Amino acid sequence: MATLLERRHHGAHAHDAAVVHRMGLSQSTALIVGSIIGVGIFSLPYSLAGYGPISLVAMGIASVAALAFALLFASLSRRMPADGGPYAYSRSAFGNGVGFGNAWSYWITAWAGNAAIAVGWVYYVEHFINKDGAKAFSILIALAGLWIPAAVNLSGLRNIGAFQVVTTVLKFVPLLFMAVIGLFFISAANFTPWNTSGDTTWGAIGGAMAICLFSYLGVETAAVAAAKVRDPQRNVPRATVLGTLASAVVYLMSMVAVFGILSTDALALDENKASYAVASNTIFGGTWSGHVVAAAVIISGIGALNGWTMICAEMPRAAAKDGLFPARFASVNGRGEPAFGIVSSTLFASLAVLISFWGTNGSTVFTTLVLMTGITAAIPFGFSALAQIAWRVRDRRMGLDAHVVRDVLVAVAAVAASIAFVYYSRNTGSSWYVVWGPFLMTGGAFAIGVPVYLAQRGRMTEPAPVPYYGQTGR
Repeated sequence: MATLLERRHHGAHAHDAAVVHRMGLSQSTALIVGSIIGVGIFSLPYSLAGYGPISLVAMGIASVAALAFALLFASLSRRMPADGGPYAYSRSAFGNGVGFGNAWSYWITAWAGNAAIAVGWVYYVEHFINKDGAKAFSILIALAGLWIPAAVNLSGLRNIGAFQVVTTVLKFVPLLFMAVIGLFFISAANFTPWNTSGDTTWGAIGGAMAICLFSYLGVETAAVAAAKVRDPQRNVPRATVLGTLASAVVYLMSMVAVFGILSTDALALDENKASYAVASNTIFGGTWSGHVVAAAVIISGIGALNGWTMICAEMPRAAAKDGLFPARFASVNGRGEPAFGIVSSTLFASLAVLISFWGTNGSTVFTTLVLMTGITAAIPFGFSALAQIAWRVRDRRMGLDAHVVRDVLVAVAAVAASIAFVYYSRNTGSSWYVVWGPFLMTGGAFAIGVPVYLAQRGRMTEPAPVPYYGQTGR
């Protein structure tokens, strides 16, 4: 039998290991950048071709909105460095009912977003294989993209963090190249016609903006995974702002370059779905550079899916600890990872891929999933902003005036952006199923949550009191 001293030594060693295995600033920033930069940005020019270069204005507005969300979550995470991020904020501010709705909505965002990333990832994998786009093979490729990161996540946090840092560095290469070198190969003629959608200027900007939001999903991931971040009160806000700023700069510059190198007609061609690879080939001639870019994007997609698979399980785990989700979501495997959350989320993402591919083409699949995640992300984002407003008003009444105006203005901008993203999340097309597909899929996913909520109502714990401004060392 172990002595008391040995047991204490073992306990201290386990505690030290837990601390070591938490993510520091660099890994937290890599989680933000790696989650934001997946394949969304690399697939956007193809998805936005129907709107034309006016999409660049939409991207600029989406970037401003993303920075507002980043500042919002940075501020909220200083007050409440709580596991679950947006879920924790909405629950603490408005109670368990709203908390469950936001947790369920964000969980939909995470696994449906993974499905969308996997579909966009297929575009670049098919740069090398399945070039004729056989649908059954495309589905198999997408499913492989979902389950490989799930296996990495099941293996433990050390592997997740290392995988995230490496893939984040590699994915920056094609974006930085296009953002810097690509600008020298722009042709002004490719920016006309400016609006090819047939809609009004603001209608086109709004529609494109809803699609652009998908490229910025991930600004909140460090807040969601706060329990896995070392010194979260310090590192989560810094990682959130730094990661979002870095992503926004390379996004805007590289998108300008791609739209300037390729005409809108060229971007809309199915054979040019891997638009960054095509733009690179246009610069250098031949196909070798496009192959390099496509390979980097494939790595980028796997990295994003790795980070998002972790987030898929972290939100339900936080909710399960509070009794809002079934207890199985809080259980962990021998590696300390929430296996049930990882596997169930990946199963739902796989189902979303199968349903979305049914009777549609690749572009419609990707866009429908993108718009669906825009709706489900906007809900917890908006409620987080409302929580910030309510808390800052309360702080003001208590005489805690520091930064009240700044925080309220940022929160109001975040609420407005959330409403706009939901409003503009209709798809384009002649079929009602396609046009309203994002809302239909969202409604179906929410309907599944109703019996879960009813079953969990009696098990929900009351949220802890919300700290006042400055109470947590802010």
